[in-house]
Amino acid sequence: MIMNWWSFSWRMLRRDARAGELRLLAAALVVAVAALSAVGFFTDRVRQALERESHQLLGADLLLTADHPWPTALAVEARERGLQVVETRTFPSMVRRGVGADLQAQLVEVKAVSAGYPLRGALRIAAALNVADRRADGVPLAGTIWIDERLASALSAGVGDQIAVGRASLRVAALLTLEPDRGINFFSVAPRLLMNLDDLPATALLQVGSRVGYRLLLAGDPTSIRSFRREIEPRLARGERIEDPQNGRPEIRSALDRAQKFLGLSALLTVVMAAVAVALAARRYVQRHLDPCAVMRCLGATQGTLLRLHLGQFAVLGLLAASGGCALGYLAHFALHAWLAQLLATPLPPPGLLPVGQGVVVGMLLLFGFAVPPLLQLKKVPTLRVLRGELGSPQAGLLGGYLLGLLALAGLMFWVAGEVALGSYVVVGFATALIVFALFARLAVRLAAAARGRPGGVGWRYGLASLERRATASVVQIVALSLGFMALLLLTVIRDDLLDAWRRAVPADAPNRFVVNIQPEQVTPVRAALAAQGLSPELAPMIRGRLTRINGVEVDAASYNDDRAQRLVEREFNLSMRADLPAGNSLSAGRWFSAADLENGSGSGEAAASVEDGLARTLGLSVGDRIEFVVAGETIAMRVVGLRKVDWDSMQVNFFVLTPPRVLQGYPASWITSFYLPPAKMMLVNQLLRDFPNLTVIDVAAILRQLQAIIDQVAQAVQFVFLFTLLAGIIVLYAALASAAQERRYELAVMRSLGARRAQLRRALLAEFAAVGALSGLIAALGATAVAQLLARQAFHFDVEVNLWLPLLGIAGGMALVTGAGWFAASRLLQTPPLEALRGGSA
Repeated sequence: MIMNWWSFSWRMLRRDARAGELRLLAAALVVAVAALSAVGFFTDRVRQALERESHQLLGADLLLTADHPWPTALAVEARERGLQVVETRTFPSMVRRGVGADLQAQLVEVKAVSAGYPLRGALRIAAALNVADRRADGVPLAGTIWIDERLASALSAGVGDQIAVGRASLRVAALLTLEPDRGINFFSVAPRLLMNLDDLPATALLQVGSRVGYRLLLAGDPTSIRSFRREIEPRLARGERIEDPQNGRPEIRSALDRAQKFLGLSALLTVVMAAVAVALAARRYVQRHLDPCAVMRCLGATQGTLLRLHLGQFAVLGLLAASGGCALGYLAHFALHAWLAQLLATPLPPPGLLPVGQGVVVGMLLLFGFAVPPLLQLKKVPTLRVLRGELGSPQAGLLGGYLLGLLALAGLMFWVAGEVALGSYVVVGFATALIVFALFARLAVRLAAAARGRPGGVGWRYGLASLERRATASVVQIVALSLGFMALLLLTVIRDDLLDAWRRAVPADAPNRFVVNIQPEQVTPVRAALAAQGLSPELAPMIRGRLTRINGVEVDAASYNDDRAQRLVEREFNLSMRADLPAGNSLSAGRWFSAADLENGSGSGEAAASVEDGLARTLGLSVGDRIEFVVAGETIAMRVVGLRKVDWDSMQVNFFVLTPPRVLQGYPASWITSFYLPPAKMMLVNQLLRDFPNLTVIDVAAILRQLQAIIDQVAQAVQFVFLFTLLAGIIVLYAALASAAQERRYELAVMRSLGARRAQLRRALLAEFAAVGALSGLIAALGATAVAQLLARQAFHFDVEVNLWLPLLGIAGGMALVTGAGWFAASRLLQTPPLEALRGGSA
């Protein structure tokens, strides 16, 4: 019996497919599954790269990282246990090539490695740009360096050229093409230079205040590795961390999780649109199958039989559509890979089957959450309908069925969000947006309908009247399309407006160069060199200190749930000292340093401290709190006397924590400055680096250009995901038109019978589609503008001008797209002979 049901369901599916009954429903499922699975396939490949190549991504079996040198005894202890040990040091620095007018300088990320690096995986090098690479044997020899392709292009350097690294001149021996433990370099703005650790002292680059990452790479027998880890883990101090293949590269895993959530939530908008399309298409399917079901009831089919037959048919349809969606998503994920490939520095393995399973689950949830409630009407169709075409209004169970579908959709949002808090925000955000857009759409439909009484042709008046007659369907279409349009406007026009507004918010003469790593004995000559070029920037001292206690309570990363707070507590702060309130700073709470504060040093009880208010909010600090820093091994207690609001857009040198000068005098310090360098004085950078090789000059404009390129790549990938959303919105439009196709066909036939010409009816349909598109574009533009203002003021803290062209662009784009798509779907309605349509009725 079961086999007979499935066989009959399969025959029904084939029949309805040939008749085109299920095309829109299948299309909605395919688009929704394709959007989510495209994101799933891409992130699955990256995750597999992390899991399968975890040892290579570490370059070892165990990685010890710190912001200070590891004790020599630790490496000796590891070797005594039979473990292999390699040491690396990573830090930013400037390098130079050429002399005189031909001198070129570039900010790079230097990695100095000892022999044996890497312990897992392999380096790959090439002899020149755009030639085949090979596996490297060992590391750069003493006196030589390997540079990556970005650095080679930036300096126009090749194998055999000399590059100045600090006070040393090193020869380029190869181009570095693959570095296993660099992994996925999200937001890496500096190219790589690999050198031998033995050459590091000759460069004289590591000075007081230098930010260096110290790493010990260990490899060996798994038992020995686990034993060594258990031994040293309790001895780890602040700023020291252990990474292994299970928890290694947390910055990569965090970036991957955030990217997956962001892209996944973007794809969820497609799922919401598809759910609407499924409900509309299923409603249309039910309307067209009421009479056949009534005939089957007359022939003895029970309610349960009818329900099982149609559920079986839809189950097969769901599996086929989900499979097609997964196949399309698999192809689409290559587009995501192409746009994000430059952010990846490691080859990705093929995707697994997990996204396929997820796609099938999503497809079946959509299908049975939003298509089954209309199907419940089929089992209750009365046999009397064979003689009388009538069906009662939906029962309470129908509405409850849609409620279950909405709950399933909410559960899907929580699943993609990955956490309760974010999932709650997403569900509330989606619900609020849908309600607000629906209210605006209903108001717009009412106003458009009121405008039909104004002078105009018959077609125009009839088209606007149709909006009000089908108010619910019109609102659904407008909401679906406006959400898709708004997403695309945010990622294109609004994104550019925000970037332009941010650039305008930065003063024209804002500093575009930062100079760091200035040593105390270099302060006077550096200031003189800048003054000789007509520059008089302020040089500020910078002292490294680690926050250890707040109000007597020891703090560490475990003391906070916020990611930023954890990072800040784990790192060393750059403290500074001054007597006056810096320019661009204003008091937001408390006071500035008093005369008594300026007289007190670090050895006279509690010192005064002024804290940036953003840092205070992150760490939970307020005026009157007692904070303790460890500076050069000594504890300095401070009392927060005031909070400062800092204008970070000024690009001036600013610090989170300031103290009076006497508090930090005598502690190891380096100096920092920033200034605006006109294009005519660019040679100053080369002069500074020639006279002071240890300095690091940061070109802010170059970094911003690199970040802009990365933002553009990510935005293109998100735009691609939102194209699925727009496609789902068009399917909603088609589904809404199809669900009322018989009614429209009957109305058009009546009007043609009463003398309306085909041209007039054509204008009526075009007017209705144009109104839907214009209203969708207008609401999308207004929504995008509101989001832009909210982002600018709440997130970025600057004003952005309202783009007056955006509503016109939204209206024009919406009209063009919806009119074209709607006419393609409805033009054949005019081809039906009036007599045939009248005989078919309006049901």
